[in-house]
Amino acid sequence: MKLIFSDEFNYEGKPDPEKWTHETGGEWHNDEIQYYTDSLENAFVKNGKLHIVSKKENMGSRHYTSARLTTHGKFSFMHGKVEVSAKLPHGKGSWPAIWMLPDSIEQGTDWPLCGEIDIMEHVGKDENMVHVSLHTESYNHIHHNQETYFEHIEDVCGSFHKYGCEWDEKSIAFLYDDRLVARFYRDYKVDGTPKEQGEKAWPFNQNFHLILNTAVGGFWGGEVDDAQIPYVFEIDYVKIWQAED
Repeated sequence: MKLIFSDEFNYEGKPDPEKWTHETGGEWHNDEIQYYTDSLENAFVKNGKLHIVSKKENMGSRHYTSARLTTHGKFSFMHGKVEVSAKLPHGKGSWPAIWMLPDSIEQGTDWPLCGEIDIMEHVGKDENMVHVSLHTESYNHIHHNQETYFEHIEDVCGSFHKYGCEWDEKSIAFLYDDRLVARFYRDYKVDGTPKEQGEKAWPFNQNFHLILNTAVGGFWGGEVDDAQIPYVFEIDYVKIWQAED
């Protein structure tokens, strides 16, 4: 495998603009209540770590701020291995994620037809329960049939863990701390029954970009405990490899 993208955050200040773009604004899906900013107070690199910080403050019509960083427009890829070392935020109402969307969504393809790869999601109201999921037009959370897996992992908010996936033409495997936790397939479900075929069921043979963010509240994040604000999501490194030709 050849390393094709990495950020080990061995600098200080704003996230590297050659690698990361801030997505900003206050209108997001899932009933989330944060305003994403490009402020240094919401996303900064210090002591070798990227910090994504969610705060209680007014911005636009919202009363919380946070950050959402994406490699879209800077880097995207198809098939390979992703690994992110991270310490998750503590606090009810926090909803950090390490996930991927295809470039096609930025070109007008609707969700979930475009596809979505969720490498790690966690909600503070259910601390230490970590989730992976795939969403497609045929299989998604709206239909309550998305391909998903969740597992209890000790001390995700107090120590760094590795969250990753290995992705090829026919399957996507998810690994936590170098351990395989789930694998989903193009042609059949985990129980061995056949899946629908075509782009609606497996839109994953196209370029995707990486997203790191912490949402606040929302239909899954739930009620926010202001006493536990700010939420701090720390990322030690991001690495992506691809098979050599």
